[in-house]
Amino acid sequence: MKKKVLLMGKSGSGKTSMRSIIFANYIARDTRRLGATIDVEHSHVRFLGNLVLNLWDCGGQESFMEQYFASQKDNIFRNVEVLIYVFDVESRELDKDMHYYQSCLEAILQNSPDAKIFCLVHKMDLVSEEQRDIIFKEREEDLKRLSKPLDCTAFRTSIWDETLYRAWSSIVYQLIPNVKALEHSLNYFANIVDADEVLLFERATFLVISHCQRKQHRDAHRFEKVSNIIKQFKLSCSKLGAKFLSMEVRNSIFAAFIDTFTSNTYVMVIMSDPAIPSEATLINIRNARKYFEELENPNNNQLNSNHFHPHQHHSSSNNLLNSSNLSGGGGHATGGQHFNYYHQNVNNPYH
Repeated sequence: MKKKVLLMGKSGSGKTSMRSIIFANYIARDTRRLGATIDVEHSHVRFLGNLVLNLWDCGGQESFMEQYFASQKDNIFRNVEVLIYVFDVESRELDKDMHYYQSCLEAILQNSPDAKIFCLVHKMDLVSEEQRDIIFKEREEDLKRLSKPLDCTAFRTSIWDETLYRAWSSIVYQLIPNVKALEHSLNYFANIVDADEVLLFERATFLVISHCQRKQHRDAHRFEKVSNIIKQFKLSCSKLGAKFLSMEVRNSIFAAFIDTFTSNTYVMVIMSDPAIPSEATLINIRNARKYFEELENPNNNQLNSNHFHPHQHHSSSNNLLNSSNLSGGGGHATGGQHFNYYHQNVNNPYH
């Protein structure tokens, strides 16, 4: 299943840099060596197995932009699922930026009227912290007004922090075909294992594709912070020739488990009940894998409704605790190389 995603914006706005960080495992400082995009760069990114993102990174030089709306309009703007338009927050040609954005919207209305529209107000790290909310709200209001009759969702972004992951997680969420069924099953899983929260990450990008929350938390941006932190750790493992597989973080308040889940995802389970042993949580994660693997397969129209029954043997179950397949707590990047964390005070989004 292919879904066409247009990535557009003025030359130098940061389109290729963000694409390279999310999909090509670049780190922020390495994007400085990326050159300007010439015409249109096509890339096919496999996402969650059968879903393929057909990314069109469109060069933003004026000569190219004019061609898009003249001779290439039908080719570029036909069958678009998502338009992502990137604005440089410090652009000195805002009127021209808005003109090209409106031209894109007109072409979308003619060729792909059902496409979802996302605007990224980018390079927000260059704005003083006390001005960021004010400037973003002004831009967001202008963009929503100019986008009518289409709906537009705006995000503030920077390649230097977690805001990039928040925006792209929200975008790809709109492209996942069975996301409601995924969320329903994730909620069921969380209830069975008595978790505070469960997050599902796409394996390659570490974007959050689904989550459920059973307890309120004061940090609304913790998901994208975790994405950013673990993605960087995963890249560090790769540089050492190791493969990131799993991790356990524990302190006096909570335990967090990050583990491989399906062939396309990692799962993160947050527990605050100290009576629940690590082994029980790890076994429940393992027992749920087959069900979620089937759920990701769009050709599987009927799932076994009884498949989750073993998971009801949650933390207090003797069956789990006496299992011969108990897994030790902690995480590892390669077999035998463990990264265990036990802190009384840990600086993280869940403290």
